[in-house]
Amino acid sequence: MHARTGPAEREQDTPARPPLVRELLLVAGLFLVYKLGRQAATGHTAEAFRNAHRVWDWERTLRLPDEGTVQGVLLHGGTLVQWANTYYTAVHFPATLLFLCWLYWRSPGHYVWARRVLAALTGAALVLHLLMPLAPPRLLTATGLVDTGRVYGPTAYSAVPATDSMANQFAAMPSLHVGWALMVAVGLIAATRSRWRWLWLLHPLTTLFVVIGTANHYWLDAIVAVALLTVALICVRAPGRRGSRIVRTGPGVPGTAADARPEAAKEAEPARASGVPASGVPLAASGTAR
Repeated sequence: MHARTGPAEREQDTPARPPLVRELLLVAGLFLVYKLGRQAATGHTAEAFRNAHRVWDWERTLRLPDEGTVQGVLLHGGTLVQWANTYYTAVHFPATLLFLCWLYWRSPGHYVWARRVLAALTGAALVLHLLMPLAPPRLLTATGLVDTGRVYGPTAYSAVPATDSMANQFAAMPSLHVGWALMVAVGLIAATRSRWRWLWLLHPLTTLFVVIGTANHYWLDAIVAVALLTVALICVRAPGRRGSRIVRTGPGVPGTAADARPEAAKEAEPARASGVPASGVPLAASGTAR
């Protein structure tokens, strides 16, 4: 037998919303650590370019698609390439912040889970930034790719990467643009029930197209980001799906209807003790007595 839990039980299963001030400080701290961590990885220009040549050679050995093919699609029209540059510079942080805000308000349990996964992913990415500084393909002459942000605009980077005080241009591995975008899609798919929720995957797919086409990341940057996110999702336990639970009933199963109505169980006990089953029909009358 199956029964749906009532509204009161569902409310008890819903995690309490964390204190707003504390969460604001935690999220702000996460973004601050992200920025400061990237800055801490600056000053390794020669090593970053050596690693870039290695990554480019690895991709050719693995026969990954050529980044130039994707960029060629963007360069067919100035409007498209400017849209891609705008998407790269303006969507990354706001989309992630809006995602966390929406989850905080609508699904606190999924919010805490998503925040922990993003923190784990970002921490692992910062470690890689420190261990493996990497120049993006737009700065590597051997790729033959165009720095679309500098040529067509807009761009978030300084013209001289080594002296850029706003961002670390040698932190291409892994691509947090791709990692965060994929987590946004995964979180929204997990927290919603609409049959259209799978369309959220268009966000990470668009982000992948943009970061490759604008020559800000290699394919391997995106692959490593997805791998790190997968590990984080495995390690951080996701909340249960929203909605009613299935309750099993029957003899010997806790939480049965008899447990829910103890007065009914008490009424049935005297009847069974006197030879009268719970149905109220005497055993003799039922033809089973001898």
